[in-house]
Amino acid sequence: MSMQPNKRDRTRPAELLGLSAVIAVFVAIIVLVSSRDALLAVIALGATFILSLVIIATMALTVNASPEERVDLDEQDRSQGH
Repeated sequence: MSMQPNKRDRTRPAELLGLSAVIAVFVAIIVLVSSRDALLAVIALGATFILSLVIIATMALTVNASPEERVDLDEQDRSQGH
């Protein structure tokens, strides 16, 4: 019996990318308004996107799993032969 991921598990990566994109666009707008240099704003957008994505993903990994999630993970490991 294969367990299909629920909708929340499938959309989690999109949530991380979306939040990082929003933060990056915000920083790029602030840089563009303050410096009037489009190239600097694009650089700030890229750097902020990557940095915020890494930080948010790292923080998401540090969250402890609930007991239900631990049972589900153990069941998945057993079904895959680990």
